[in-house]
Order: sequence, then structure tokens, then C-alpha cells
Amino acid sequence: MTAATDAPRPSKRENAERERNLTRVQARVASRQARDEFAKTLDALEDKLNVPKQVGIRVDRAKVSLKRFYDEQPGVAIAAAVGVAAAVGGLVWLVVRSKLGD
Repeated sequence: MTAATDAPRPSKRENAERERNLTRVQARVASRQARDEFAKTLDALEDKLNVPKQVGIRVDRAKVSLKRFYDEQPGVAIAAAVGVAAAVGGLVWLVVRSKLGD
């Protein structure tokens, strides 16, 4: 006789218990995975709905974009900045003039 034949075969009850235990372990693993996925989803939603954070991200992107534009075409960037400053100054002048004229 060999060692494999010496070992007693598990009964139906032991097999059922082993399957139940495996099912419980699988359920724990599945629930842990679901919790992790849910936490990731909540984090993603929080990031999307956090307005100050989104504004900060957009400002950082704009800074990088403007810096790249300035590095590639400094003359055009300076002219654009002067134009924007003149437009804002003109708008402020018009608002102040209209308020003082009343």
C-alpha cells in the first residue's frame, strides 16, 4: 500500500463543509474587491465634484500652456498680454466713466 491509498477519503459531509468554507472565503474576497472598487469610485467622484481642486488643475494647465506659448513665440505672447491689459483697462475706464457721469 502507498501513502495515497492509506489516506481516508473525505466524506460527503466533509466535502460539503469544505465547499461551504471555500464559498465563504470567495464571498469575503468578492466583498473586499467590491469595497475597494466602490472606494475608488467615490474617490473619483470626489475629485470630479471638488470645484476648488478642479479650478486649481485647470489653472495649472493654463499656466503650462501659456508658458509653452511664451517660450515658442515670445513676441506674440507679449503683444497678446498688452492687448488684454488694454482691453481690461478700457473696460474699467468705461465703467468708471459711466458711474461718474450719472
